[in-house]
Amino acid sequence: MVTQQDVLKALESVIDPELGLNIVKMGLVYDVKVVNDEVYVKMTLSARACPLHGSILSGAENVIKRLNDVQAVRVELVWDPPWTPDRISPETRRRMGFR
Repeated sequence: MVTQQDVLKALESVIDPELGLNIVKMGLVYDVKVVNDEVYVKMTLSARACPLHGSILSGAENVIKRLNDVQAVRVELVWDPPWTPDRISPETRRRMGFR
């Protein structure tokens, strides 16, 4: 059975082209739930007007669908809470020179 960690690991391959970082390290993934063979993801984008929102969302959906034992995927785009750079992982913030 697929786990939340499996899903997060798969989502690390989805890159937000604006910053060139994966959506997990950027803090765009707010929640992952696995119920039997179904995966539910709540995520946001760094900006509402992101011109590549469709490709980021479909990229997330596609990498999850490739996991073994996944029969259904629902990626929900949410705006609350709004994303800020504070959501970037501490390790990534250090590499980028943020304090």
